[in-house]
Amino acid sequence: MEETKKSLLDDSFTSAMTLTNSGVPQVPDRYVLPSAQRPALGSSIGTRDDTTLPVIDLSLLHQPLLRSRAIHEINMACKEFGFFQVINHGIPSSVVKDALDAATQFFDLPVEEKMLLVSSNVHQPVRYGTSINHSTDKVHYWRDFIKHYSHPLSKDKVGKYAEATHLLNKQLLEAISESLGLEKNYLQEQNEEGSQVIAVNCYPSCPEPEVTLGMPPHSDFGSLTILLQSSEGLQIMDSNKNWVCVPYIEGALIVQLGDQVEVMSNGIYKSVIHRVTVNKHVKMLSFASLHSLPRR
Repeated sequence: MEETKKSLLDDSFTSAMTLTNSGVPQVPDRYVLPSAQRPALGSSIGTRDDTTLPVIDLSLLHQPLLRSRAIHEINMACKEFGFFQVINHGIPSSVVKDALDAATQFFDLPVEEKMLLVSSNVHQPVRYGTSINHSTDKVHYWRDFIKHYSHPLSKDKVGKYAEATHLLNKQLLEAISESLGLEKNYLQEQNEEGSQVIAVNCYPSCPEPEVTLGMPPHSDFGSLTILLQSSEGLQIMDSNKNWVCVPYIEGALIVQLGDQVEVMSNGIYKSVIHRVTVNKHVKMLSFASLHSLPRR
């Protein structure tokens, strides 16, 4: 039965990368969103580029006289946006580069090699796919991905990046706990018992980026998502329901609050609604390190 399911899955599977490489002049109908859900690229309707989004220097957390300033900045960012970017986060640029290089090499593999990891089972430890769930999505999204459970993980290039983000997540949860007036180790035990999943996303160049999306509007279920993107594409929804483009800052990482933090903070902090747009000329890669506290 499982082999039959796998065969049917493979027969119907066409990745976004395959479509781009084939040179299609238009996106297939299954990728075209209803007009009200399209990103309206190049238009000011429903989007804002002039909003100043928070960028926080995490090196301040290690300076006793300046730590309170960083905690305050995190507090304000979590209240207003559920989102911030971090610089001086301690992850070496070589580790980031190696992870992106490994992702590039994977998505450039021949289709038949990647297909060995295709599965409709979301609980597979390692799973390659396209869209969100290509076998059930009514509208498909211009995205290929590989997901794997990531803690603990081997010491390969992606494993080193996953380990580094695991440590960064611990530091961020301490700061967020402090910003809520709690002891910094308030979530330490839950964090150690929690999970980490790495979702490596490829958003190939798209012939009609104005009619489709790489990812639909959503919030993340877990506690924190630490996101690395190779170029612009992420948009977040602000408190006025406007879409705000997140600028690409070389060397920075994006921190997004998930639903668990909203619940834990009794709604003081909000999980951020976000989506991903695609580009006609540029392929974007992203690493989403998804951290979740254990379910009780």
